[in-house]
Amino acid sequence: MAHILAPSQQWQMRITKNSTNASPMTSKMWNSLPLKQNKKTKAKTSAKFRVFALHSENSTINRMEDLLNMDITPYTDKIIAEYIWIGGSGIDLRSKSRTISKPVEHPSELPKWNYDGSSTGQAPGEDSEVILYPQAIFKDPFRGGNNILVICDTYTPAGEPIPTNKRHRAAEIFSNQKVIDEIPWYGIEQEYTLLQSNVKWPLGWPVGGYPGPQGPYYCGAGADKSFGRDISDAHYKACLYAGINISGTNGEVMPGQWEFQVGPSVGIEAGDHIWCARYILERITEQAGVVLSLDPKPIEGDWNGAGCHTNYSTKSMREEGGFEVIKKAILNLSLRHKEHISAYGEGNERRLTGKHETASINTFSWGVANRGCSVRVGRDTEKQGKGYLEDRRPASNMDPYVVTALLAETTLLWEPTLEAEALAAQKLALNV
Repeated sequence: MAHILAPSQQWQMRITKNSTNASPMTSKMWNSLPLKQNKKTKAKTSAKFRVFALHSENSTINRMEDLLNMDITPYTDKIIAEYIWIGGSGIDLRSKSRTISKPVEHPSELPKWNYDGSSTGQAPGEDSEVILYPQAIFKDPFRGGNNILVICDTYTPAGEPIPTNKRHRAAEIFSNQKVIDEIPWYGIEQEYTLLQSNVKWPLGWPVGGYPGPQGPYYCGAGADKSFGRDISDAHYKACLYAGINISGTNGEVMPGQWEFQVGPSVGIEAGDHIWCARYILERITEQAGVVLSLDPKPIEGDWNGAGCHTNYSTKSMREEGGFEVIKKAILNLSLRHKEHISAYGEGNERRLTGKHETASINTFSWGVANRGCSVRVGRDTEKQGKGYLEDRRPASNMDPYVVTALLAETTLLWEPTLEAEALAAQKLALNV
């Protein structure tokens, strides 16, 4: 991200009762995607009531669209809540729907729920019940009205967080008074790759072949340079509708690869917003018939990988003299490099090679305006003597709860020995 602005006021995941003003992302909108080659047109009729024959493909699709686009708000106070959670791989998203008796404003108004953890790799068959705790709510861009998306975390029936519940530990760190006082801001740059569904090859690439070399694709325009823009734009608007603090999007260096940015977000909100944005993107690519990949190096060779650069600042970093605080944070990060790398995403060793705008996975480095470093500091931050740092190590498949909490823990709660600090400062040429 180019800079860190003021965070949103949506620190607590709240939602207004009246959310019917904006239009939801309906199925008709997905039909505008160029990937859908079978767009149907509605049959014209002068009859007051149209009759839809089930054997007619056009009529059946029209009837289905009418039901999908139906606004139930005038007919019932009930809403549909889509409960979303992270599955057993730690990166897959699952969801299911339930009826709620009336619109809600806060996740505390929602009931807990359960699911079969043996079917998601999160519990044994003989004791398979996993409990969903609602934690954050967003407006549903697919159903519209007062319907909502609900980000949940996962617990045993006894109330213990299950191993894949990384939100619980992050919430503990963000509830520490030292962290609260520093008001940590995060701006997360989520890169992703769009794949052709039938061959799992990047969108816009010739099947079994390669496009021209990298260069014209980053932020490019044109049918020979930009592949999947409608998906990116649809996702952008859906996130804004949902109340996600999305701040931008752009085409990436490798063709068929895109990025969106979320933030600045405060504390645990950063993880909630990224996971909900990922869920919305999964749903949009599902309807477009395209596969979403968060693999950090989807194509081997002279092609950029996919990361999730995390911009980070604290109150002390943003105030006068903040550059010294940033340098102290970089020092701490260097001393816990291995711990961070182990938590920054699977397959990251294929991406962090020292090439394609990355640093080597084995060596910590920092620099001003240097995208080949582990941690980058912007020119404006150096000039103004305050600002933020960018951790460029996280992979595209990282867990934002883990990464954001670890950054806060290492820079605000963890203290190295004086000897280790002095040696690291000398190695990094940091005068702290």
